[in-house]
Amino acid sequence: MPMWKIYVPAGAYTKEQRKAFAESITEVYVNFADLPRFYVVVAFHELPSDTIWVGGDEANDFVRITVDHIARRMPDSDDFRDMAMQAFADAIEPHVSPRGFRWEIHIDETPLQLWWVNGIKPPPAESEAEKEWARLNAAVPYEMV
Repeated sequence: MPMWKIYVPAGAYTKEQRKAFAESITEVYVNFADLPRFYVVVAFHELPSDTIWVGGDEANDFVRITVDHIARRMPDSDDFRDMAMQAFADAIEPHVSPRGFRWEIHIDETPLQLWWVNGIKPPPAESEAEKEWARLNAAVPYEMV
């Protein structure tokens, strides 16, 4: 499950704009990593004026994004990581730069063994059980054979 935390100035996005932003992010994972849609979580955190500072200077035009990757880990390949980061940048860019925001992103990867959904250990990647989760867009009990 990727967990995206997007820190934005208060009032930066309407509900519809947050939805469009979250959909752009979700599509990267669905199309690029074949993840079930419900694995992708995006949380917007609005910060009041004068609470974002970059380099000691007030930065009310700054968006900071932190991501925890759990369901999949990126291969240990600079080329793959560059490709993935570009895909994320392409999804983010239309929602920040045209609005005059500067932005930054970083990704952490959490061990898959430390993630459960509704008390259920997620099925292995690309397994029939995971495909069923994707079809239902929900976590359901499963048996591996």
